[in-house]
Amino acid sequence: MSTPMSLRIDTGRDRPPQEITPDRPERGQRWVYVVLAAGLVVVCAPFVWMVLSSFKTEKEIYADPPTWFPETPGFDNFSILLDKLDIPQFLFNSVFVATVTTLGNLLFCSMLGYALAKIDYPGKKFIFGLVLSKLMIPGIALLVPTFVVVASLGLVDSYAGIILPGLAAPMGVFLMRQFIQGLPDDLIDAGRVDGAGEFRIFFRIILPLCRPALATLGLLTFLASWNSFLWPLVVAQSEDLYTLPVGVALYSLDHQNAEYGLLLAGASMLVLPIIAVFVYFQRHFVQGIATTGLK
Repeated sequence: MSTPMSLRIDTGRDRPPQEITPDRPERGQRWVYVVLAAGLVVVCAPFVWMVLSSFKTEKEIYADPPTWFPETPGFDNFSILLDKLDIPQFLFNSVFVATVTTLGNLLFCSMLGYALAKIDYPGKKFIFGLVLSKLMIPGIALLVPTFVVVASLGLVDSYAGIILPGLAAPMGVFLMRQFIQGLPDDLIDAGRVDGAGEFRIFFRIILPLCRPALATLGLLTFLASWNSFLWPLVVAQSEDLYTLPVGVALYSLDHQNAEYGLLLAGASMLVLPIIAVFVYFQRHFVQGIATTGLK
């Protein structure tokens, strides 16, 4: 009579413990890090030089060979700008225009993106084609027609004339449409079954789910509006409506020779708040880019 075979269960206790070593980047990954670090230096070097040169005198800026650090750092350039220009008014104009433009894009771009992504109606593809075609037209080509329309409405030299043309950017519409298209239709159908209208579905269901895309759109719109120079220069006829880039540039160039120290100081005042805003919203920005059609 045969004896039953004994079963041996391997629990892993008899095995020698494996040595745990930290993950080390391979040679190919190291080269990637080197290339990225070199690219970071190339991108950041002009900004670092700009900020450092804003504390230099005109003689040091024109020095040959150029230097990185100022020999005698001073705040003369900033003092001249603050004394000669109405910086608080320019700053208020920039903040007001950028904030209203950003809020308008968050609302209108998300509404049109929802209509293009989740609502069926005649001419939907045609409208989306118009949005895509608008992306292919350079903004400078529309400068004169836009100014003619604004002038015919009597909005020249007003906040409305500066803000209205940029309240719904086609890039924002495309970004929101791509994000909303990935949301599940079951949530919208459930809202419709409960008797909710399209506006209630949009504000109560869609918008709360679009926070990453809204953060990305808001940051991109705020940056573009804050740095805008040509359109505010054309529309604003009085100094009271100048934004910070326009006011600093016109004063710095309103001489026989451009005063680059003042330009660099004004550019530093203009860029540093934007860098702070970007660093603060960086996580939402990256998340929004990764979850839309731009990935």
